Amino acid sequence: MIREFIAVADTVEEAQKQACLQLGTAVEDTQFEILQQPEKKKFGLFGGNPAKVRAFVEVTPLACAQAYLKEILSKMGIEHYDMTAEEVEGGAIISITGEDVGFIIGHRGETLDALQYLAGLVANHVDDGYYRIAINIGNYREKREKTLEILGRKLAFKAVKTGQKTSLEPMNPYERRIIHTAVQKVRGAISWSEGENMHRHVVIGPDPDYKPSYNRGHRRNDRASNFNRDGSYNRRPRSSGYQRRTYAEGESHPQDSLFSTFEDDNTATAVRESINERPDTSLYGRIDVKKNNED
Repeated sequence: MIREFIAVADTVEEAQKQACLQLGTAVEDTQFEILQQPEKKKFGLFGGNPAKVRAFVEVTPLACAQAYLKEILSKMGIEHYDMTAEEVEGGAIISITGEDVGFIIGHRGETLDALQYLAGLVANHVDDGYYRIAINIGNYREKREKTLEILGRKLAFKAVKTGQKTSLEPMNPYERRIIHTAVQKVRGAISWSEGENMHRHVVIGPDPDYKPSYNRGHRRNDRASNFNRDGSYNRRPRSSGYQRRTYAEGESHPQDSLFSTFEDDNTATAVRESINERPDTSLYGRIDVKKNNED
């Protein structure tokens, strides 16, 4: 969309200024087309033509929003500031930086939200579509977003633990959306909005449909019993069913117990002697292997 105005004055400069006043734009932001150069009257009586200038600007939602903000800031007495704009999908983000712009934020961003709302209305009068305007002053939006995320998660965990709901202060739709997103990341907690218009706020509570899964933890208890009070791990030796036994001096060897089954000591002595005399004889008797004679 292009807005234009044709101004007539004695000089080109005067015609440009008049056109800018009618368009509500600055001279440096306006394009001009000189339709007629001024001519002086001959002998001060005859002929002569004034200057005729066509001033035009390409009107965009962003340009209208910026022009409106500059006018508001000038009426608020703010002169030294920098305004930059970044177009995003479906809208734009206008950043204002300076030494004396902090008071524009207001209490919990109320003044900034009101200014953003009005700038959005001006921008959406240009085209039929919706154009979203966001205003950021001194990275306030980023800090506020991080604060709301922490608050939403904290109250969500509290709702799961206590089973009680908590109502927050009234917020704009953008901040309520941040709270809802943060609560969705916590299992067992839900959030919803209540109230109308300026009193609409977020409520965070436990999810009635959430069923936590409990771990019986019998293995965990067994492992916990292997720890000492000082936190060190008590490694229990594995038993293989066989324990090696050491024998002191003078203690009988298991081989001696083999002969202890005899009721008479003389009999045991005789068996020992027979084994010593016939070393080729097995303890359990001699085993002969049959050989097949091939004749």
